[in-house]
Amino acid sequence: MYPELKHDIVQTNGISLHVVKAGPNNGPVVILLHGFPEFWYGWRYQIPYLALAGYQVWVPDQRGYNLSDKPVGVNAYNLDELAADVLGLIEASGRDKVSLVGHDWGAAVAWWVVNKYPHRFEHLVILNVPHHVVMHRHMRRSFSQMLRSWYIFFFQVPHLPETAVRLAQWFLLERVLRRSSRKGTFTTADLELYRQAWSQPGAITAMISWYRALFQSAVQRPESFRITVPTLLIWGGLDKFLGREMAGPSIDLCDDGHLVLLPEASHWVQHEENERVNKLIDDFMRYNP
Repeated sequence: MYPELKHDIVQTNGISLHVVKAGPNNGPVVILLHGFPEFWYGWRYQIPYLALAGYQVWVPDQRGYNLSDKPVGVNAYNLDELAADVLGLIEASGRDKVSLVGHDWGAAVAWWVVNKYPHRFEHLVILNVPHHVVMHRHMRRSFSQMLRSWYIFFFQVPHLPETAVRLAQWFLLERVLRRSSRKGTFTTADLELYRQAWSQPGAITAMISWYRALFQSAVQRPESFRITVPTLLIWGGLDKFLGREMAGPSIDLCDDGHLVLLPEASHWVQHEENERVNKLIDDFMRYNP
């Protein structure tokens, strides 16, 4: 049995986001935030499981991606703007609080918005991304992490990254997904859907602008970097982009933090270990009031 997927357009923070919804209208709301270079489809294994478990699931294409608006300019993609998008989704849901799940860039947004606005969240679930303080520290002090993150620096070059992606006809992005994941994780049919999302007008520049905003756009620091919302951090041990040594220090910044390491999974943990990840998310939100 597969629940009905409703495709909706939600107004938030001055833009329109394409949001896929599933599950009962009276269920607790959980928002799933994808990362680079995915779109809502990156949660295809989690949406039906959580919807059938009784949650009302909201899965946006984040700004700049797929069918959502793609505002022009690097400043439109800083963490404060991305966090404001999430707050607008919560308002649109009609709930005072929701649970939030994020992977990759979606996890970075999730850490940030929960850090700054904890009163709007019941639970936080993070997949394979460290707390922003830990990431900043390792990017400055760890040579191995700097090497892993070489693409972040490449994306700072104006125009060149998106030109390279277009000239290669999406081969570069496909290769990144396939070479950094377990064999068979991304099928030919999956990648065709990804290509359609990447081909949306303005999408590639907008997606890369998230990285450019890290260095080029200022944000307002939170009063404290402690995470007070109950937090589950799931980490695939074979992540080629982010070292597992950042997981423990991230949990240390959480008042109620739980770490689960899946040693045989890659960065794409919710794809490769979807059954385990689904149960971990459901159990955590169900039994941590």
